[in-house]
Amino acid sequence: MPVLVTGAAGFIGYCVATALLARGDAVIGVDNLNEYYDVRLKQARLKRLREAPGFRFQQLDIAATGGLAALAAAEPGIDRIAHLAAQAGVRHSLNHPQDYVDANITGHLAVLEFARRLPGFRHLVYASSSSVYGGNDKLPFSVDDPVDRPLSIYGATKRADELMSHSYGHLFGLPATGLRFFTVYGPWGRPDMALFIFTKSILEGRPITLFNEGEMQRDFTYVDDIVAGVVAALDRPPPGAPGQPPHRLYNLGNHRSEPLRRLVELVEQAVGRKATIELAPMQPGDARTSFADIASATRDLGFLPRVSIDEGVPRFVDWYREYHRL
Repeated sequence: MPVLVTGAAGFIGYCVATALLARGDAVIGVDNLNEYYDVRLKQARLKRLREAPGFRFQQLDIAATGGLAALAAAEPGIDRIAHLAAQAGVRHSLNHPQDYVDANITGHLAVLEFARRLPGFRHLVYASSSSVYGGNDKLPFSVDDPVDRPLSIYGATKRADELMSHSYGHLFGLPATGLRFFTVYGPWGRPDMALFIFTKSILEGRPITLFNEGEMQRDFTYVDDIVAGVVAALDRPPPGAPGQPPHRLYNLGNHRSEPLRRLVELVEQAVGRKATIELAPMQPGDARTSFADIASATRDLGFLPRVSIDEGVPRFVDWYREYHRL
C-alpha cells in the first residue's frame, strides 16, 4: 500500500521519501512548490525522487479547498501518511502569520480529514517542532513539560496541530504520532537555516550575524537521524488504551545542546576560511536554548541519533560545494 508524503519536495519530506523508496515502499508525494525559498532546490530534490521506481508526484496545495479530494478518489489505497508539509521558519512568521495559519493549521486539518476517510487507514505521522516549548527554561525539554507559552506564531501553529490530532484520536480513533523536530540540518537542507546561511556567507567572504551576542545553543540533529525516527514511528502506530486516544508525541533530537559558536568553528574548518562575525541582540520569537529529552523515543521507537555535528557539518559543506559546483 502506498505511503503519502506531504511536502515531498521539501528538505525532510524529500529525505523521508528517499528512505521509504529505498526500502521498497511505494510513495505518493505532494507539494505546492511555494516560493518561500528557491524553488530550483525543491525541483532538484523532486527530480531525484522521480528517478526512483515506485514514486508518483502531484503538485497541489493541501490547504486549498478540495486540494486532497481528488487524491482521495484516485488513491484510496493510501494507508499511511508522513505529513511533513508546513510553512517553516520562526522569523518569517513574525510578518506573515496568515501563511502559517493557512499551511500549518488549515493544511493539517485537511490532512486529518483526508486520513479519517481513507478505508483501512493505519497511521498518520506528522512534523511538530521544538518551537512548541517556547519560553520553557527547564532543560532538557520533555514531552511531559507544559507547552502553553509559545514565543512565535510558528510554534503556536505546531502546538495547534498536536491538539487537533489528539482530538481526532479521541473523536474518530485516528492513529497519529507527532514528532517534535530539533534543528534539523544536513545535505539538501533549507537555505533559511543557520548552517546554510553561515556556509554560504563564509564561502562568499561576507559577514555572518550571531544573535543574542552569539550566546545561543541548539540541539542540532542530522537529517539521517531524523529520517530514521520518522520511519520508525511510521511503522509503529500507537496502540491506544481504554480511555486514551491513539495519539503520541515524541522529541526527535540529538540529545546534545551545542553552542552556536561551536557550529561556526566547524563550518570554518570545513570551508577552510575564518568567518567575519557580527553580533546582534536576540531576535523576537527565538529561544535561547533547545535540548531534547529523547528517552521515550528511544524506548518506544528505538530512536538513537548517531551523527554528531563534528561529522554532520563537514558532510553538509561537502554537499553544498558539490550542489553549487564550487
